[in-house]
Amino acid sequence: MPESTPPRKKAAAPTPERSSAPKASPSWWVPVMVGLMVLGLIWIVVFYITQQAYPIPGIGLWNLGIGFAIAMAGFIMTTRWR
Repeated sequence: MPESTPPRKKAAAPTPERSSAPKASPSWWVPVMVGLMVLGLIWIVVFYITQQAYPIPGIGLWNLGIGFAIAMAGFIMTTRWR
């Protein structure tokens, strides 16, 4: 019995090359990141200097939480900075 010829393999399409280097952050990233950290720090300092009366009167210790949240947003941005 004659042997059949093996099926021909299709030529693989070349895969697009990916650059292994991570993309750089946008130019606005660092100023916003530093600005959030500084704003959070200023918020907390104002809260303590004014004896818990400002920056937003009437919400008490929530001012401290807001200040920490703003600063933490800046610190979280540092993990994405390239």
